[in-house]
Amino acid sequence: MPKPSHEPSPTLAGELPRRAVIASMIGIAAAMLMAALDATIVGTAMPRVITDLHGFEQYAAVTTVYLLASTVVLPLAGKLSDLYGRKPFLLAGVAVFAVASALCGAAQSMTQLIVFRGLQGIGGGLSQGMAFTTIADLFPPARRGRISGLMGSIFGLASVVGPAVGGFLTDGPGWRWCFYVNIPVGIAAFIVLLIEFPRHTAHPEQRRIIDWLGALTLVLGIVPTLLALSWGGSSYPWSSPMILGLLQG
Repeated sequence: MPKPSHEPSPTLAGELPRRAVIASMIGIAAAMLMAALDATIVGTAMPRVITDLHGFEQYAAVTTVYLLASTVVLPLAGKLSDLYGRKPFLLAGVAVFAVASALCGAAQSMTQLIVFRGLQGIGGGLSQGMAFTTIADLFPPARRGRISGLMGSIFGLASVVGPAVGGFLTDGPGWRWCFYVNIPVGIAAFIVLLIEFPRHTAHPEQRRIIDWLGALTLVLGIVPTLLALSWGGSSYPWSSPMILGLLQG
């Protein structure tokens, strides 16, 4: 009886029509730009958000919860996509991000905004993680470096354009549109990826083993460190027991 294969599944590089590859990359780039722009746009709008929702003491939580959610979901989604394919997780990331953006825009309190930002962070982590992972599936090794560089430049573009867009939306239609603007982009990216992105799964004989204990350990290690770096020097002094305890944990 043949033993189950533990070799990674083959990529789709060179197997897809050029049109499908280009359309898939457009959809992925749109999803990445949406997530990358969100941080800079929302940062510009936060003073107005705090004024309207009356939550200055929760200012840092809006950013911290997004960072925590997106960071924690990245390695987990990467492993699961190796086993079950990229497309479901990429589509889920775009969908969750767009829905969470609508909820953030409709938030009536800082608590609601924080919860919805956490959900948005999950979508952003899925989208960004899958975006770079799929490059290895769609392109041969000789082209991956150049494509990765082009995709990485999206973050540079977002850092330049984001504050201006955030200021325009905040002073114009209102800060809620800093979230609503993600909805049409997310819908367009979802449709393109649903139609054009290939469904690529692991080899049928590959064992689907997930190290849940390792994943839990990773989360328990990442969360305290991120909280310490986010709270240190702002919510708590760097030498406070809270920060020192988080760093040692």
